[in-house]
Amino acid sequence: MDDIKKISLALHKKLKGKIEIIPKLKIKDKKDLSLLYTPGVAEASRLIAQDKNKVFDYTMKGNTVAVISDGSAVLGLGNIGPEAALPVMEGKAMLFKAFANIDAFPICIHSKTVEETITTIKNIAPVFGGINLEDFKAPECFEIEKQLQDLGIPVMHDDQHGTAIVVLAGLLNALKVAGKKKEQVKIIISGAGAAGIAITKLLIEDGFTAANIILCDRNGALHANRKDIENNPYKKEISLITNKNNKEGDLKEVIKKADVFIGVSTKNLLTKEMVRSMNTKAIIFAMANPDPEIMPNDALEAGALVVATGRSDFPNQINNVLVFPGIFRGALDAKAKQITMKMKLNAAHALVSLIKNPTKNNIIPSPFDKNVVKVVSEVVRKAA
Repeated sequence: MDDIKKISLALHKKLKGKIEIIPKLKIKDKKDLSLLYTPGVAEASRLIAQDKNKVFDYTMKGNTVAVISDGSAVLGLGNIGPEAALPVMEGKAMLFKAFANIDAFPICIHSKTVEETITTIKNIAPVFGGINLEDFKAPECFEIEKQLQDLGIPVMHDDQHGTAIVVLAGLLNALKVAGKKKEQVKIIISGAGAAGIAITKLLIEDGFTAANIILCDRNGALHANRKDIENNPYKKEISLITNKNNKEGDLKEVIKKADVFIGVSTKNLLTKEMVRSMNTKAIIFAMANPDPEIMPNDALEAGALVVATGRSDFPNQINNVLVFPGIFRGALDAKAKQITMKMKLNAAHALVSLIKNPTKNNIIPSPFDKNVVKVVSEVVRKAA
């Protein structure tokens, strides 16, 4: 890990950014200049002024996504600010291009309020065909995404929905390996922020039993009688539809006899003792980055059957790169106005279908499987 850090830092310094803008045509002479810029460019502008929808035909808008963050909740790093978030957003933009040939732009903003963030994004939206929200902290992220659904272009907070889609896909295949049914399993989700709540909602939409799901934050299990979540409408809402028996206690207590652990929280939170207290053939998704809630070897030694993490150096990497390129590729191709629940469910099941015979070490396709973007974008396009 130390070697990776050193080599990565040196590479970033050498590159001074991971993406660049290059022209689609070379400007060789005055004729090229007159066609691509003045005076020829005025004709495209006149057409768009008469019909704004023609912006998709005559500009880059139809293939562009803004990757926007305020750096308030960067995975594994926390509230590091917009400047420090830029390398992450650059990386995301690079992946959009590499996997789905989408021209994505990293945009990191200083913003003091939710209203200011929403206004800023609305003001720059005319350039883009889609908005990928990234690393905004909860609960602000919920309101920001909600208030941007009327832009006329798809807006998705990837920390919520990209994560949820990949988790659902991996879990469906993991359940096949364990021989368990989604309607019956008891699920513990550690982390009741953006990702945890989105995962819960998507699992319920797909047919998992809400009453059998318990979310935990740093103060323990969410339940209908928790007084300290009264002022958090998002935690309160999810507490009323999950944890039917109002189970109280910390993670160590509520994880007993659970079938599935999904971690979107912090490192070293799950112990071998806790895994041993789960049901047989337990499924562990420990996705805190860069260090998971429990290391895979420890989870397996404690009796877990299937273990997944967010890392590429272990089997079963639960990574959003399996989702966001294909989701936006399909949405852009269809000129969709929103990312719908049907799109998200279809994307998850498309990923499931790519693993014909899942095993404990193979429940999710590789990001380098060329079929991933193809099948995900196709089901999203059809849903749109």
